[in-house]
Amino acid sequence: MFKSTALHAVELPPDEVGLALVAIAEDQWFDRKSARIAPLKLAQNLVAFANAEGGTVVLGIDDGRIEGTDDFPAHRNDLVQAAIDHCEPPVRSRHRLVTCTNHRGEPDHLLVIDVPPSDVVHCTKADDCYLRVGDENKRLRFRERQELTFDKGQAHFDGTPVADATLGDLNPDVVAEYLRRVGGTDVERTLQARMLLTADERLSAAGYLLFGRHPQDHFPEAYVRVLRYEGVERTTGRRQNLQVDVRCEGPIPEVMRDVEQEVARLAPSRRVLGPDGRFVREGLIPRDAWLEGVVNAVIHRSYSLGGDHIRVEVYDNRIEIESPGRFPGVVEDPRRVRRFSRNPRIARVCADLDFGQELGEGIRRMFDEMRTAGLGDPVYTQTPGSVRLVLAATPLSPELGARLPSRSRDIMELIRNAGAISTGDIADTIGMGRPATLRRLYQLRDAGLIDWVGQSPKDPRAVWRLHSE
Repeated sequence: MFKSTALHAVELPPDEVGLALVAIAEDQWFDRKSARIAPLKLAQNLVAFANAEGGTVVLGIDDGRIEGTDDFPAHRNDLVQAAIDHCEPPVRSRHRLVTCTNHRGEPDHLLVIDVPPSDVVHCTKADDCYLRVGDENKRLRFRERQELTFDKGQAHFDGTPVADATLGDLNPDVVAEYLRRVGGTDVERTLQARMLLTADERLSAAGYLLFGRHPQDHFPEAYVRVLRYEGVERTTGRRQNLQVDVRCEGPIPEVMRDVEQEVARLAPSRRVLGPDGRFVREGLIPRDAWLEGVVNAVIHRSYSLGGDHIRVEVYDNRIEIESPGRFPGVVEDPRRVRRFSRNPRIARVCADLDFGQELGEGIRRMFDEMRTAGLGDPVYTQTPGSVRLVLAATPLSPELGARLPSRSRDIMELIRNAGAISTGDIADTIGMGRPATLRRLYQLRDAGLIDWVGQSPKDPRAVWRLHSE
């Protein structure tokens, strides 16, 4: 019922609102704090949300107990002023008192502070800079803070207004589906809550890209082109080998759906014997891997770069995805790209629609999917204005493929699905003896694909996990 913010919970009856807010999981956009928190400490949350994708802080809930704020009226006022008194520059925020019933059964109030994403970098008056990462406030080092400052220049293009765009330009079907997902009833209020309307109630770029009838009217390059080539190289002229060229456009949710269908249809595959004894087509590249690449490209591309579009090129042995805009800052390993959205409003809505979890783990999961399938790691390269991802249907190495014994991929798939699992549970699930299971586990470990996690060689609670550097 409840999403990751207090979007609708604060509208419940007083005796329900507190329990509803306790039930919401703390995440990228939502946090709870005691009413006794120091204003300087609260400022860390406000700065972290403003530097990331915005969020909501509810004050008056301590470790699951609804304490309210009425017992601390003067302190409550200091908390309201924290965005000004303890943040540099001051953080824009909106605050409100929400009626609730406290743990003593008495009428009380919670203080709710909403923080929109900011176009500048904020720090506390102690000159500490924070960024919201998952459910924590990460204190940035000098280099990270410097990179964030550079990135902020174009980080929130999705918040700029679209000239002459009104609510009448929205696609009613896409909007209705979103309202159903988040439990909303009023279009304008829901768009305001997701900061898809500007301060003067104009439709933002994010709102138009997500829900417009045809966003390409204002953003001509905001589409995805899916191309299928015959063979493993692109040729030109008389030898041109382009077989399929599909342009997927419309609002972002429809683009996502259409691209997924087209790539699934065109992806390199092979014929295998299915469980029912019939031959079926099986993709050479894990669906979760290329789909994550497409989702990342659509959500995090630079929509301010109007001269290019996203391309998904499918060959017989690989899928290449190229997206306008570089990684934020200087990145040597894409798995270590810190949690930061170029388009926070778009990312937020796409998370609501289950296109992405927005936990900063998508790239790492892509690496895990490829390794689980026995394929080489995803390869990222950056041009001066874009990021290219290559997912190749190539084994880790011919030697490794030959060394891995039977059922090894089954074991890796089991570990991936479980997250962490013991040797005994692996043996029981795949129906193999413990010695044979251990031999395969050791070979997978020695190949750098999985890790053993335990306190001692005989730790009964030891488990196996996918290797993640």
